[in-house]
Order: sequence, then C-alpha cells, then structure tokens
Amino acid sequence: MPASDNSYLRLGVNIDHVATIRNARGGDHPDPVRAARLAAEAGADGITAHLREDRRHIRDHDIERLKAEIGLPLNLEMAATVEMLEIALRHKPHASCLVPERREEVTTEGGLDAAGQHNHLKPYIAQLNDAGIRVSLFINADRAQLDAAVSLGAPVVELHTGAYCEAAFAGDEALVETEFQRIAEAACYGAEAGLEVHAGHGLTFETVGPIAAIPDLKELNIGHFLIGEAIFGGLHSTIKRMRVAMDEARSGRAVVGR
Repeated sequence: MPASDNSYLRLGVNIDHVATIRNARGGDHPDPVRAARLAAEAGADGITAHLREDRRHIRDHDIERLKAEIGLPLNLEMAATVEMLEIALRHKPHASCLVPERREEVTTEGGLDAAGQHNHLKPYIAQLNDAGIRVSLFINADRAQLDAAVSLGAPVVELHTGAYCEAAFAGDEALVETEFQRIAEAACYGAEAGLEVHAGHGLTFETVGPIAAIPDLKELNIGHFLIGEAIFGGLHSTIKRMRVAMDEARSGRAVVGR
C-alpha cells in the first residue's frame, strides 16, 4: 500500500539491538545492515538507528552503511549535541529524531523536555531543517511539549508509548486506559496544530493494536520487541506479523482491546 495513502500507517523498524548482540562478542556478526535489508523485504517503511554517545550498539560505520546500502528512509535518533549534529549534517539521513540521552540509562526512559530545553534545542533544529533533514522530537504525550515542538519549528513528533506498554504488561487495565487516552488526545492535538505525529517505545503484538488504530498517527517505530521476538520466529516473519497487526487495526478489521 503506498505511503501516500492517508489511511496507511508507516512502520519504522529500529535495528539497534542487532548491533547490541554483535557488540556483546565483538566482530561483525550479526550485521545490523543485513537486518535492515530483511526489514525492507518484510514490509518496513523506514529504518531507525540510535547513535549514542557511548556507541553501545549502533556505531558510526553502521550509519555510513545504512545510508549507502539501504533504499528505505533512514531515521537517525540522536541527542542534541555538537558531535551528533555534525554526524547528521555529514550523512544527511532522511530524518533526525532528537531524543533525551543519559549515559547510565538502559534505554530511553522518557520524552525529551522540549519546553524546558527550548533555547538549547532551537539552533540544532534550525540547522537540521536548513539541511533538508526532517526533524522529529521524541516527547511525552503532553500538550506543553507539543506546543514547544510547534514553537521550535519541528515538523514531526514521536509520542512515547512506554508508560502505556508498561501498564499493559503489569495488567493494570485502568492505567492502560488512562495512558491510551493521553496518547490519543495528544495525537489529535498535535495533528490539529499541524504536526505529523508518530509513536513508539515498548510496543508489542499485544499492545500495538489500539495505538495503530489512532487515526492521527502516521508512523510507529518499533525495535527491541521485534529483534527479541525474531529469536523465536525469525526477523522477516516477525516484522510481517507486526505489519499485518498494524494494518488490521488501522482498517478496523481487528478486534483490539484496551
């Protein structure tokens, strides 16, 4: 289905944790670029990779290869630092998603405080925009953060779905509903403000349906779950299963619970 179809929900596949496995032992195997190729074959619409300051998974050479060898749009997740800005401007990915980053964290723990860091973020966003790189801000589902994104000139936001997924894993149905409503309302508010709204973090086969059914969302970014599930079912079939789940939820064919 063409990405130009307004009802179509894009799937960005994050291949960071293929590199995590590679780095655990050193060498070149498994190759995250090979994983990106398989993702493309399985129906992914884009590839996401987070180049962290400590290079704990994706490395500079991976970004070079992904840009040179993969035909899908590359979404470079990055902190707002001089080093990462220089890398983005050099490689010119399709998109750069600005994320919060703490060296001691295991994974991204929450959204970027775009409102509180307005003056810090503004020059980075301006330079990325000037270079023709689509800027996205990874934020919590909060109106103040959405307003900040508009003020900063970021055309895209990605809503953090981690709290929703954690509530679902814990079986807390009331909190699941609360977090889902926050995401749905933020998606609507952001779209009405002229933003392109994406979502991601922690999504699984069990949690993706309600999120995929939110009509104001244009893209989901999913990584760790897909790579982990691929151990049991293979990467190609795992991504295809996620693609089908998203399509069914968006079309209303699936029965999805919150």
